[in-house]
Amino acid sequence: MLTPPWSLRIRDEAALSIAAVVRGTAYYVPDDGEPIAAGPGDVLVIRGPEHYTVADPPGTAPQIIIHPGQRCTTPQGEDLAELMHLGVRTWGTDAEGPTLVLTGAYQLAGEVSRRLLSALPTAVVVPRPDWDTPLVSLLADEIAKDRPGQEAVLDRLLDLMLITALRTWLARPSSSAPGWYRAQSDPTVGPALQLLHHNPALQWTVADLAAKVGVSRALLARRFTELVGEPPMAYLAGWRLALAADLLLEPDATLAAVARRVGYGSAFALSAAFKRVRGVSPREHREQCTA
Repeated sequence: MLTPPWSLRIRDEAALSIAAVVRGTAYYVPDDGEPIAAGPGDVLVIRGPEHYTVADPPGTAPQIIIHPGQRCTTPQGEDLAELMHLGVRTWGTDAEGPTLVLTGAYQLAGEVSRRLLSALPTAVVVPRPDWDTPLVSLLADEIAKDRPGQEAVLDRLLDLMLITALRTWLARPSSSAPGWYRAQSDPTVGPALQLLHHNPALQWTVADLAAKVGVSRALLARRFTELVGEPPMAYLAGWRLALAADLLLEPDATLAAVARRVGYGSAFALSAAFKRVRGVSPREHREQCTA
């Protein structure tokens, strides 16, 4: 809860952040670019890890710095954790402040999610009139409750709000949605994509995929390439390696087990493909991501 003029400098370097304005106005202010306003009912999705400012009005000098781990300080480094605590999951400068913004941050972006997020601009605003959803008010009602399992409830509501906001934005004709995302609504390519996404370990051929979809091999290959931008087997290869990159970060995951789950015959085959396409070995990928 905040009272204008206020300004937060965001340095948490989260992979993705979401802010839903319940009341008042919040401006996303990039270091180079024009401010973007979000009003009541609007949702702002910000792709990291670059630093930025959120303020009202936009020219206000930062008063609070948000560091990694959601540590809050003054610009001079004084800790603000206790000073700005206003109640259950509530933080700010004024318990009666006219501005209320619900925020959440996703610290890690997996390779599968990055295939979609890389298509987003740095900041996206989904205006309230563009989506008919009670999620913002529902999250606002739930956030101050202190009940068993409440954290899980809030996490799921936040996830649902993020998914709904992104789906709404990507549905715009002017959005830069990747070809595979738009192709999911195609009656021929959509089912083929679902089969590849849900069954990557199967030893697919274009003929097998076409038979499952109920079209000719030539039709599927042509339509898939037109809409997705690459042939079915090339897409499958990239999908398998993206899945493998995420699976390798799971605790106790072995290279052989990951290879089986994504459709490679051996750990050696996966390692060779991984190094050829991504430029690092699976072991190096794991070390870089966990450093």
